[in-house]
Amino acid sequence: MKISYNWLKQYINVNWEAEKTAELLTDLGLEVEGVEEIESIKGGLKGIVVGEVLTCEKHPNADKLSITTIDLGDGNEPVQIVCGAPNIAAGQKVPVATVGTTLYDGDESFKIKKGKIRGEVSLGMVCAEDELGLGKGHDGIMVLNSDLKAGTNAAEVFDIESDFMIEIGLTPNRADAMSHYGVARDLWAGLRRYNETPTLTAPSVNNFKVDNNNLPIEVVVENTEKAPRYAGVSLTNITVKDSPEWMQNQLKAIGLSPINNVVDITNYVLHELGQPLHAFDADKISGKKVVVKTVNQDTKFTTLDNVERKLDAEDLMICDAEKPMCIAGVFGGADSGVSENTTSIFLESAYFNPVSVRKTSKRHALNTDASFRFERGIDPNITITALKRAALLLKEYAGAEISSEIFDNYAEKIEDFKVSINFNKVNSLIGQEIEKEMIKSILTDLEIKIVSETEEGLDLIVPAYRNDVTREADIVEDILRVFGYNNIEFGAKLNSSVSFTKGFNIEKATETIANQLSSIGFNEMMANSLTSAKYAESVESINNDHNVVILNPLSSDLEVMRQSLVFGGLESIAHNVNRRRNSLKLYEFGKTYHKFESGYTEKKHLALFSTGSQNEESWNGTSVPTDFFYIKAVTENVLEKFGITGLKQKPLSSDIFQEGITLLKGKLKLADVGVVKKSVLKGNGIKQTVFYADIDWENVIALGTKTDVKFKGLPKFPTVRRDLALLLNSDVNFGDIYNAALQSEKNLLKNVNLFDVYEGDKLPEGKKSYAISFELGDDNKTLVDKVVDKSMAKLMKTFEKQFGAELRS
Repeated sequence: MKISYNWLKQYINVNWEAEKTAELLTDLGLEVEGVEEIESIKGGLKGIVVGEVLTCEKHPNADKLSITTIDLGDGNEPVQIVCGAPNIAAGQKVPVATVGTTLYDGDESFKIKKGKIRGEVSLGMVCAEDELGLGKGHDGIMVLNSDLKAGTNAAEVFDIESDFMIEIGLTPNRADAMSHYGVARDLWAGLRRYNETPTLTAPSVNNFKVDNNNLPIEVVVENTEKAPRYAGVSLTNITVKDSPEWMQNQLKAIGLSPINNVVDITNYVLHELGQPLHAFDADKISGKKVVVKTVNQDTKFTTLDNVERKLDAEDLMICDAEKPMCIAGVFGGADSGVSENTTSIFLESAYFNPVSVRKTSKRHALNTDASFRFERGIDPNITITALKRAALLLKEYAGAEISSEIFDNYAEKIEDFKVSINFNKVNSLIGQEIEKEMIKSILTDLEIKIVSETEEGLDLIVPAYRNDVTREADIVEDILRVFGYNNIEFGAKLNSSVSFTKGFNIEKATETIANQLSSIGFNEMMANSLTSAKYAESVESINNDHNVVILNPLSSDLEVMRQSLVFGGLESIAHNVNRRRNSLKLYEFGKTYHKFESGYTEKKHLALFSTGSQNEESWNGTSVPTDFFYIKAVTENVLEKFGITGLKQKPLSSDIFQEGITLLKGKLKLADVGVVKKSVLKGNGIKQTVFYADIDWENVIALGTKTDVKFKGLPKFPTVRRDLALLLNSDVNFGDIYNAALQSEKNLLKNVNLFDVYEGDKLPEGKKSYAISFELGDDNKTLVDKVVDKSMAKLMKTFEKQFGAELRS
């Protein structure tokens, strides 16, 4: 949300610098994300001066150009400027952009340089209204008041206004601060803690009165559940034109483009008081009747953006006697809006049910300033004030007459909240004792009424616009943010205790693995659980029929729940690679979601991604490219942390993986590990190889709870290493050798490692060579050669029998 500092100061007399005020707003819970200095005219007319045209002659080489000499009032010789305006003449005072000045046209800019035009030197530019951003006129150059002195800065002539735009990252619970007056109200309470004595002034509507009853419009509210309060008034004799310059400047300061006085006034009141308004062209209201109701399913309706939409039976609509005119609280219709020919309007001010507006907004993917406020819950008691405020502005700046009594349907008043607090509980939650008088002062400054007081606490009434303050804890939070988080003292000591949890702790196990992965250079990522259905269409193993579809998706890219973690990781990789971060190691704990005939299921996974290099290049070593064996080793280390060893592996068949393996413990699947298919990478715009491991976290946890991790001391006796060079069939993999070796020699074999693989023309066809090391040891004695040789012979016999292995010489 954007706030103009000059606009804010219309309601509160704060003299602090904008940056200091922004710090206080952040302390008050209205976190400021940025402060930007802005000017009513971009560039502030820097470099533009008043010049006096001394001479004006026809250009010798161009019929429509003139050569002028202009006194810039700087004490130097007059400058020559070539000008194409038909109305330039000697004796005029004109705005001149001097050499080096930057002029702006929207987001584009250009710099005035010394140059030649049709062979004649030109040292500047005489400007028209639109070239300075002062208007839209371009029929000729601006002719200024003849009394102005040459050399006067144009910024002084046109009274350029300087302002600061304060951008607030408003949290959804602070609906009360969605306006300039709402922010001023919070700021007033905060300033009083600094012994300031600011005055808070709300816009006055005391002068409101009905001029006549020339335009009575019947209003019927059929659905009071979705529209608890609905008000309106008719105005006639309106002249649609540009809004006043001061209003345009304030709207521009918060990023809004002025349209006309009627639309600008409704926008102004919206951002002033936080109450959305809507103006209907009264001549377009059939039957001079407004009906607030729902309509039939799939009724067609064209909104202001000229998009035809199909309405839902739950959408609340503002209709006339024949047709819908507006989606209540969200967006107006194309056929009922204000145009330059409008002379009378029906002005609406309402409180719509937040849940209803939110659902409608999401259903039609329409996010407007009005829906932003309605769906968070506006002040139900400011409806009439805002209506009167806008009507008075329309009288002043559009010549309007108020031509009906105010209609106000508010059958069941939305009551203020009753909350009680206990002083001891307040101090306990805050962690510091705050004086009772300070507590009462803060509450009063926040417009929270104290109904009764005892030694123990207070009974309070909280205004309805504070819909986030309904409990004692909410009151404490309000007290604390105004008192100041920074004013809470630190204790002299820190108390802690060591706790012991018996049994397997899933959260602790997850944190342990996260720390393990982070320690070896992996970064944790968190992808959105919502994703696009197109991913399910790109791979057959992800069935579209199993998608959990979102009823009111935010967009087409977030319409289903994910069935796999792979695509979120690839999106992250693509984002980083596009920014030249090519070496990545990522992990994510996340859930997948499926819909079956039996119901919905969700399952937790751990995804590992590795691409580019394993390590960064440095002066004492080169970077090592990541590969399948690296991601496999990381996966096995994760499982080993749970005491899960002796894994089996089988080839992986999946349209996500180009090739890979499945790791199993018995028949229980623990992980799929491999290289992601090129077609899948291409769909995400990734050209480099990506290695991926999908670990079934729930299976790992289930197995981990049954596996005891045993600790033992360092061996007292040395181990012995023996190497074998085995000639094997090409279809035999190391996992087979590994498992067979550990099964054959359970007592002495400590480790098996593959350290070389050879496949070439020196070997028989269909063969390969594995160089494997075997580490043997006995925890009770030193091994002798005779025992080692016996174990190696036993292993070799196993390899010969199971795999037809031969020793290479």
